[in-house]
Amino acid sequence: MTRRHAVLARLRATLLAGLCLAPGAGWSAGTGQLFVSNEKDGSLTVIRADTRQVTGTLAQCKRPRHLQFSPDRTRLYVACSDDHRIDVIDVATRKTVGALRVGEDPEMFDLSPDGKSLYVSNEEDALLSAFDLASGKKLFEVKVGEEPEGVKASADGKRVYVTSEVANMVHVIDVAARKVVKNIQVGNRPRRFILTPDGQELWVSNELSASVSVIRTGDLTAAHTIRFDPKGLRADDITPVGMILASDGKRAYVGLGRANHVAVVDAASKRVTDYILVGKRAWGLGLNRDNSLLYVTNGLSDDVSVVDTARGKAVTAIRVGRVPHSVVIDD
Repeated sequence: MTRRHAVLARLRATLLAGLCLAPGAGWSAGTGQLFVSNEKDGSLTVIRADTRQVTGTLAQCKRPRHLQFSPDRTRLYVACSDDHRIDVIDVATRKTVGALRVGEDPEMFDLSPDGKSLYVSNEEDALLSAFDLASGKKLFEVKVGEEPEGVKASADGKRVYVTSEVANMVHVIDVAARKVVKNIQVGNRPRRFILTPDGQELWVSNELSASVSVIRTGDLTAAHTIRFDPKGLRADDITPVGMILASDGKRAYVGLGRANHVAVVDAASKRVTDYILVGKRAWGLGLNRDNSLLYVTNGLSDDVSVVDTARGKAVTAIRVGRVPHSVVIDD
């Protein structure tokens, strides 16, 4: 082996070690950190959850967007849209330890339940791509509708759901067959997903319909539509995108974008029970472990609202970088 080849081999080994989950690793005790991706600054803001103070800014990549922990929470994955890759951060040290080339313009992705595969939407190519995290190799790709965005793996790992913003559809992909097995019509410009704890319902936010479509995963039909109409706001300002479900599955929170509110939805009845005022263009959402605090990234006010969920009120706002996209909490 030449010296050059030896160097390349060591670099590849380092990359793959960063991409892989630590063997036998258990659930992280939690570092008490919030991570916020800032699209315009190419950075992540790090915040201490207990003091709500910014403790650092990580220069990351061009246009960081979606954030997601590995199943054991030791790694944080970052969609770097304009660098066409997914970065891998060691949560404890805040250091970038790997990167995965995933094709053009990744925005949203999801991990398989076992943490071995990553599924990512490639907006420019109208593809859903699957990658093996241990080797970094592409497993397969599936053609979907134009401008795919939201990605969600089923709890059993057998399906992957993908939204198409242009086709106004949810595409259902069979992982074993590596093909689309159903196209489900939803509202205008579907964006993100949440899956209920029992796996029986898949919720889809429809940005330009001011609504959420509820799909039954058993028969793959859109069974219900939840509509939003906070008082005093124009219909075209109600643009739901980010969503999150409480851990007990009883409440859902939906960021209403330019309406500057978060809707609270009773999951069983599908009824909106409250609208909470937050910052400008409520986008990404995160809940702490006991569901007492909701964090909301506000893309046009460059801050994160902290909402007391029991009171149904934002109690403070934390300044972050320009155009915050996503927030996750390691608690």
